[in-house]
Amino acid sequence: MERHILVVLPHPDDEAFGISGTLAMHIRNGAQVTYACLTLGEMGRNMGIPPFANRVTLPEIRRKELEASCRSIGIQDLRLLGFHDKTIEFEEQELLDERIDALLKELNPSLIFTFYPGYSVHPDHDACGAAVIRTVGRLPKEDRPPVHCMAFAKNLHQAIGEPHVINDVKDYLKQKMASIQAHRSQFQAAELLGSKKLKDKEIQERFGTERFWIYPF
Repeated sequence: MERHILVVLPHPDDEAFGISGTLAMHIRNGAQVTYACLTLGEMGRNMGIPPFANRVTLPEIRRKELEASCRSIGIQDLRLLGFHDKTIEFEEQELLDERIDALLKELNPSLIFTFYPGYSVHPDHDACGAAVIRTVGRLPKEDRPPVHCMAFAKNLHQAIGEPHVINDVKDYLKQKMASIQAHRSQFQAAELLGSKKLKDKEIQERFGTERFWIYPF
């Protein structure tokens, strides 16, 4: 059983598709989870269908959606780090690393989740993962918690191999679907599920497995 899990991701909704079931599983098993979200996703293109947000109101709407997602999963400790969306790759590395290092010292996590740098499609994803890897990599080997990474790039299996951890989260699909649907401005039900309602078996096949790569320090 994990004691304390630290999740470091750049945007509200990054947790929903790839990790929410795994986090719900760990919480059910007694782990504490701290979710450090770097930005409020204020530069997101989606404003709801039909639009119910605008560029001014979107950050607050996405904060509330993130809080609802965390409640769905069971996360009680959400940290908003206040960086700006779509600029993580341009942030001063020292500042970014200091914020992550402060969390490591405070929480002493037994496991960390983030994105795999270089294989996570979005520049913010890659920069976030790189900052976590840099910071954890500075710790003495005996004090270094494992880092489980999400990855989505097309060439990832040839580049970094098969996933090391494959979690069956079918028992946690209620929490996972609630997490996804909490991000209403980004994922409308029709957009997410298509024009017809998915059957339970289709939902299980599409969302019932979560995969992670353990970063090789």
